[in-house]
Amino acid sequence: MLRLTAKSTQFGHRTFTSWLIESAGTVPIKRRKDYNNGDVDNSQAMNKLMDALELGDAVCVFPEGASRYHPTIAPLKTGVARLVSDVLSRNRDDPNFSISILTCSITYMHRQHFRSDVLVTFNPPMTFTPKDNPELLAPVQHDDIRALTERMHQQISSRTIDSPSWEFVRSAKMATRIYAPLGTRMSLGDYVRITRTFVEAFKASDDTEKSKRTAEDQSIEFTKEDIELNQLRRDLKDYQDRLVHWGIKDDRIARPLSLRTISMRMVIRLTWFICLFTISLPGLVLWTPVFITTFIAVRNFKRTGPIWDTFDEIAQYKLVYGLFSGLSVWAACVLFTLPSAAITTFLVPAMMWMTLRWTEDAISAFRAFMALARLLCVGKKTLNEIRMTRRDLHSRLMNLTVGTLGLPDDPEKFFVERGGKEKGRVRSTWDSGAKYFSVRRRRKRDWNETLRLYDQVDYPEEG
Repeated sequence: MLRLTAKSTQFGHRTFTSWLIESAGTVPIKRRKDYNNGDVDNSQAMNKLMDALELGDAVCVFPEGASRYHPTIAPLKTGVARLVSDVLSRNRDDPNFSISILTCSITYMHRQHFRSDVLVTFNPPMTFTPKDNPELLAPVQHDDIRALTERMHQQISSRTIDSPSWEFVRSAKMATRIYAPLGTRMSLGDYVRITRTFVEAFKASDDTEKSKRTAEDQSIEFTKEDIELNQLRRDLKDYQDRLVHWGIKDDRIARPLSLRTISMRMVIRLTWFICLFTISLPGLVLWTPVFITTFIAVRNFKRTGPIWDTFDEIAQYKLVYGLFSGLSVWAACVLFTLPSAAITTFLVPAMMWMTLRWTEDAISAFRAFMALARLLCVGKKTLNEIRMTRRDLHSRLMNLTVGTLGLPDDPEKFFVERGGKEKGRVRSTWDSGAKYFSVRRRRKRDWNETLRLYDQVDYPEEG
C-alpha cells in the first residue's frame, strides 16, 4: 500500500479534493510557514508513517516541503532522514529489518504551459539496516541526519536540471539545439541529460560564483577553459535573443531555405492547418464546456489568496473539474443520442481524444507557417550574419562536447543506433504511425514544444 502525505491545510474542507485526500488515507503534515513560523507538532503524523513502513507499506514524502517552479532544487527538509532514523531505532533488535529510500527526480520542460512535457526519473534505491547504519540509531547526531539529507539532495540533483538561474537553462537548451538539431531522434531523457551536461559545465565555470568565493578568501583559479565557457554561454544567450527578436528557430538558420521552398512550405502548412482545424471543430465544441468550467473554477480559487504556494491545489482543481465536466459532456451526449448510445458511448471519448491530437498538429502547422512568414521578413544580410554566428557557435560547441564533455560527435547517428522502441524511440513508419493514436503522448521532434502559437524559450522571472 502507498501512503501519501500532504500539507495539513488541504484537510478539513468541504470540497471533493479534500474528501478524496482524506479518503485515500493521506497523512497531514504541518508546516511552520502555515502557522506563522511557529512550532508545530508532527509526532502523530510521524508515528503513522513509521507504523506504515514497519508494515511494509511505501510512504510518499515531498522533501522540498512545497510545490515550486524554480531553476534550482530547494534545500531538502530533514524529515525523511529523521523518519528513517526513527524506524531503524525502533527496530534495532531485528537483524532482518531494512528500509529503503527511493528518490525521484522531476524535470519540467515548461511546467506553466499546457501540454508541455515532464520527465520523471526514479533513482537507485538507498537501503539502510540497523547493522550497517549504526550512525542512524538513536541517539543520532544532527550531522548524520544532515549527511543523509545531503546524499538524497545530490542523488536527486544528479538526474535533473539543477541550475542557479533560468539564464543557464535557457543557454544550455540553446546549446542542445545546436549540438543535436531539430529532427535528431532522441528521447526526452536523452534531451534532458544533454541539457543537464551543459548546465553543469556552465555552473562549474561560472565566473560570477567564482568571484564571490574569491572575495571570501577562497583560492579559486580562473582557467582558460572557464573563460571560454563563460564567453560561450553569453554568446549563446545573445544568439537566442536575436532569434527571439526575429521570431525564428535555430533550425531555420542551420538549414537555409530558398524563397521558392519557403513559399511552397507556407502553402502546405497553411493548408494543413485549415484541414486539421476543420476536422477538430466538432471535438472542440465538446471540449468547450470542460475548458470553461475549469477556467472559472481555477480563476475563483486564485481570488481566495496568493497563489505562490497553491500550485498543488490549482492542479487538483484542473484535474477534478476537468474530469467531472468531461464526464458530464460524455453523459449528455449519450443521453441525447439514446437510439445510438452504443456507438456514441465509445465515439465521443475517442473523438475528444483525437481532437487533442489534431489541435496540437494544427497549432504546430500554424506555428511553422508563422515562422516561415517571419523568415521572409529577415533581410538576406541579417540572415547571413546570424548564420555566421551559428557556425562559430557550432564549431566551439563541438570542441567542447567532444573534447571536454565526452559527448558523441554524431548525435543523430548515436541516438538512432543506441536504442529501439524504448524511451520513446520509434524506428519504423508503422511504429511511428501507431504511436499517433496512443494514449501516451507521441514522440516530438522538439521536446521544448508547448501548445502555443510561438516557440516557448523563456522562463518565469527570477526572484
